[in-house]
Amino acid sequence: MSQSDSQTNIKTEWIEITAEDGKTFKAYQALPHKGKGPGILLIQEIFGVNGHMRGVAEQYAMDGYSVIVPDMFWRDEPDVELGYDGDDWKAAVAHKQALDYPTATSDLRAAVKALKASPVCDGPVASVGYCMGGVFSYLCALDAGVDAAICYYAGGITEYLPRAGELKVPVQFHFGAEDDHIPLEHVEQTRQALASHQNAEVHLYDGAEHGFNCWARASYHQQASALAHGRTLTFLASRTA
Repeated sequence: MSQSDSQTNIKTEWIEITAEDGKTFKAYQALPHKGKGPGILLIQEIFGVNGHMRGVAEQYAMDGYSVIVPDMFWRDEPDVELGYDGDDWKAAVAHKQALDYPTATSDLRAAVKALKASPVCDGPVASVGYCMGGVFSYLCALDAGVDAAICYYAGGITEYLPRAGELKVPVQFHFGAEDDHIPLEHVEQTRQALASHQNAEVHLYDGAEHGFNCWARASYHQQASALAHGRTLTFLASRTA
């Protein structure tokens, strides 16, 4: 059932998407005030489509985008929604470890196809992902048919950098200089891998830790988050027009 925020006119609801194997899974959808816009496939962190991820979807909807956030863990356990500490952290790591990346990429490809075919989408579709979702956003640029990809603190990205030469769409990366999950040498390897790609950006934020965009975490860095969000919107507007 859809809901509308009387202050923002953002419309939100859970929708169903048909996977490539015919099964169905849920995605959280947030629509701008006019009910349609260019598309964003928003890809979750390891904590599920929790309150923060839904809030990010609504933020992009207020920016004029039609956003869907697929449930990435549905094949293992649907409706995962976790916090950031203690047992929730352990459960989140376990869900990530159980995830089959090729199958999950297939599910994201189905989500991109569904968004592009939907009347709520009247422009290109970009993927935007955070942490685990940052890696999947990069994989979407390679294998899921998005028109651009934005990747926030994509831990483990170096495993997939050998495929950087296959990229055909614009990509943008955001890293925190104080990220204890992503060594600075991995940031530099990302820069080097994308050096010959004409539509690639790699941004590094001084003082920012892992998860710097998440206002629900102690690592939230307001200045880096605001700057990265602005760069993301500028990138989307200029690269997917």
